[in-house]
Amino acid sequence: MSNQLSVIQKRLVQRRAAEKRFRLYGLMAIALAGLILLTLGTSIVSKGYSAFYQTYMVLDVTLEESRIDPDGQRDVAKLEAVSSSKYRALVRSALQDAFPEVEGRRELRKLFGIAGAGSDRNVKEYVLDNPGEIGTTVRIAMKVSDDVDSYFKGYIDRTLPEDDRRVKDQELAWLDTLEAEGRIETHFNTDFFVNADSREPEDAGIRGALVGSFLTLLVTLTLSFPIGVLTAIYLEEFAPKNRWTDVIEVNINNLAAVPSIVFGLLGLAVFLGVFGLPRSAPFVGGMVLALMTLPTIIIAARAALKAVPPSIREAALGMGASRVQVVFHHVLPLAMPGILTGTILGMAQALGETAPLLMIGMVAFIADIPGSFTDAATVLPVQIFLWADAPERAFVEKTSAAIIIILLFLFAMNALAVLLRKRFERRW
Repeated sequence: MSNQLSVIQKRLVQRRAAEKRFRLYGLMAIALAGLILLTLGTSIVSKGYSAFYQTYMVLDVTLEESRIDPDGQRDVAKLEAVSSSKYRALVRSALQDAFPEVEGRRELRKLFGIAGAGSDRNVKEYVLDNPGEIGTTVRIAMKVSDDVDSYFKGYIDRTLPEDDRRVKDQELAWLDTLEAEGRIETHFNTDFFVNADSREPEDAGIRGALVGSFLTLLVTLTLSFPIGVLTAIYLEEFAPKNRWTDVIEVNINNLAAVPSIVFGLLGLAVFLGVFGLPRSAPFVGGMVLALMTLPTIIIAARAALKAVPPSIREAALGMGASRVQVVFHHVLPLAMPGILTGTILGMAQALGETAPLLMIGMVAFIADIPGSFTDAATVLPVQIFLWADAPERAFVEKTSAAIIIILLFLFAMNALAVLLRKRFERRW
């Protein structure tokens, strides 16, 4: 008896030790996953936070009437129509006035190069806001070039040999002079949120991609949600259980595991090849993503409908309700929280997709903000893909900043799904 007792105690000790080891392994796995996520998040934020502010230089600009308003009418419409080259000439004149010792074509080209591609627009915006100051000399803050911006953000080390950095010694001397005179400022980079894509890093923004993503997801939701919910209702509540419905269910489950690029190939072959729909349009992208999202919504909706207790259906039928009334008046409202949760998660997956949209041409460089569902557009994941492949150093921070934006959207959508489930969850 004592031997049996000792064996039992020994086994209990071993089992408790195994349970402790299992808990320890679980905690180690959670800690490792958290460390990886923290490292990834820190890397993205450290590279992308600087994209949210922009370096400006302040110059004394003479708004020459002969260049921008020779008629002297101060007509805002005419000032708007003045070519950007004339405003750019004012910027160059201001730089020459600030550094009169600079001579020679080559040196002047370097001097003009410290002004950003959007500096002429900064002057133009000032003139349009203050047409009465034409003919005077005013101080205007204007963008610097992407290399100069990277230098002031600490991404270019001035201690390196001159041949190993993009900002040369002479340019550093000019920048030191401007900084010593208090002419270097840092402003919040609103252009990052209001501009579309650009070949110039200092002008590139995400508004076009944001609008394209919104239009694409709107088409996706409009198509996938009603079709997915109605399909789930039919399969779960009305369809007979036979071989054909089994085949349909298996195929839906299989479609949920199909790689997303396959849906892109389907959209390329059918929507573009057969129906001739416009390439790179949110309407086509939304239809492709709707095909990809449908299985997820159907599976989630069926699970939510199945979770409603049979007693609800039986009570409604006992009160004389028809099958349709039972489903739409009683079962569907109770299952809606789960359906909405699955739909939001499916839309979050669609928001982060790139591969299917590349197949239908949404990888093109789009410099305009789309105004309708059939205009050429891009989306945030594709914009990130394009910027990540750009050679300019300034696009690295733009890429990380766009990743931060899309992660915030994904976190918000997942948080909304959790809140909906907590808010409307029923316990039976």
